[in-house]
Amino acid sequence: MAKIKNIIFDLDGVLVDATEWHYEALNKALGLFGYEITREEHLSSYNGLPTRKKLAMLTSQKNMPESLHSFIYKMKQEYTTEYIERCCKPHFDKLMMLHQLKKKGYRLAVCSNAIKASVELMLQKGETMPYFELVLSNQHVENPKPHPEIYLKAFEMMKILPEETVIVEDSAHGIASAKASGAHVCEVSGFRDVNINCLIRFITLVEEKKEV
Repeated sequence: MAKIKNIIFDLDGVLVDATEWHYEALNKALGLFGYEITREEHLSSYNGLPTRKKLAMLTSQKNMPESLHSFIYKMKQEYTTEYIERCCKPHFDKLMMLHQLKKKGYRLAVCSNAIKASVELMLQKGETMPYFELVLSNQHVENPKPHPEIYLKAFEMMKILPEETVIVEDSAHGIASAKASGAHVCEVSGFRDVNINCLIRFITLVEEKKEV
């Protein structure tokens, strides 16, 4: 019988309702040069990927000049920071969930495909940083999600086993990364689905070997 000891969270769309911020910030930067990612494209292909990967896809799919990448990347990060500063606030249900999980003895971490500065700012503004013993961003790995490297690195740094770990993910790329790591994956459709009842229910199913 598996005993779950660790819970690793994705950030955007899981602990912070930031998916829309990233979408709007990138489109605002792309719009400076007449490009955009449609809502359908975002949901089907781009959501959950790091910005540099999105820019590479835009060059491949929409012939956006590679020479624009550096400036668009810089502007996207500036716009994202503005969204975080203006919109990111503590959420009682997330704070309660993390407090209860820590009280139950679970070790908690965050593994995000966002850059380090954005990840840390969101955790600070949401007042959740103190709950996590490890926080990794896409700048801590060579291969971002959907590659499993970020989760494998978390296992190594925390000295934990994947079979004793639940990963909470919402995007297709994040879910693929988590599954490839060998951990148990709690798939959620977004920020509002992540709560203490959802997690305890999933952990119970895993420990009773009833996980689907």
